[in-house]
Amino acid sequence: MDLALTPEQEMLKAAARRFVAQEYPKEALLQIASPDETTPLEPWGQLAATGWLGILIPLEYGGEGGSFTDAGVLFEELGRGPTPGPHIASAALSALAVLEGGTESQKRHWLPRIASGELRLVPAITESDYGWDEADVRAVATVADVAAVDSDGDGGGGLRVNGVKAYVFDGQSASHFLCAVRSGESNDVALTVIPADAPGVRARGLPGFAWNLSEVRFDNVAVDAGDVLGGGWAAWRRAVEKAIPVLCAFQVGGCQAVYELSVDYSRTRIQFGTPIGRFQRVQDQIISLVNHLDAARWTTYEALWKLDAGRDATASVRLAKAVASEGYYQACNYAHEVHAGVGSMTEYGLTLHTAASRTLYHYLGDPKQHKRELAAALGL
Repeated sequence: MDLALTPEQEMLKAAARRFVAQEYPKEALLQIASPDETTPLEPWGQLAATGWLGILIPLEYGGEGGSFTDAGVLFEELGRGPTPGPHIASAALSALAVLEGGTESQKRHWLPRIASGELRLVPAITESDYGWDEADVRAVATVADVAAVDSDGDGGGGLRVNGVKAYVFDGQSASHFLCAVRSGESNDVALTVIPADAPGVRARGLPGFAWNLSEVRFDNVAVDAGDVLGGGWAAWRRAVEKAIPVLCAFQVGGCQAVYELSVDYSRTRIQFGTPIGRFQRVQDQIISLVNHLDAARWTTYEALWKLDAGRDATASVRLAKAVASEGYYQACNYAHEVHAGVGSMTEYGLTLHTAASRTLYHYLGDPKQHKRELAAALGL
């Protein structure tokens, strides 16, 4: 197993780092995060213009045709921001869901638009109980049986969707939702694409100590049968397994940024006539931070490598999510120990990572869930 980056991946890493530094400086990130400021649209347009949103989409569907490791390199640099926007939700998770469950016509219709950034397709899966299992889906689709939609996506009439999706990541950035619905007739679960501006769709932000979460209501929303993906929940699970290491790479980038911020502060903050980095307790906190960073990085890139190599990656994916989510969470905790009071000042920027680490800790399943699934994958 060789986890070293290729020269092309090193070039991608450097280009993405320059892009994030230029288009998403701390001041822009704070403005985007502020509830009192208007979110600037230019950074997202610039990201879409790079073509990187299509990194996981094959060339024949208008994408870049990159590997999973290529995507990991890109998303690690985006995580250093942490860069906001529906890149994880749309360009990674939803794009993979369409690849796994979409018909040929659906792929050719939606994937080029995801790659260009025109279509911001955000998964709306979780509800008030916040679970990522099929049994947690309660939003109902009636009139036409979800299970009756055939492989060509034209199985009869349209649907009517009713329900509330909670804790939707990047919900207010969506142009369309990839909504998990349960058939009122067969009780099967399927995914359907619903425009965010369709009659009966309402999204609102969820304020508090979270990062870009929304509640989305669907009140008797009409959906064409051709907008229902085939494959059902099984296709969604396959997409999630492939998207998780990309999400983990984003968390690794956040850990790296938090580590660098903490080291720089320990060198410049003077107390009792000496930099605080000379104090053993501060060194212990930074070492603990590094341990979480390294664990997250190597488990993530092992999972990415296995996906690219065509090996069974199930156990590695579960391990990566458990380690990376815990790593980002704890890295922010140790960073606050190093910084003390200044780390809690909004204008300093550390709290951007703190909020992101708490939200992504649970996204696509928390460490406890993935440890259980890891044990099952290992036959324990």
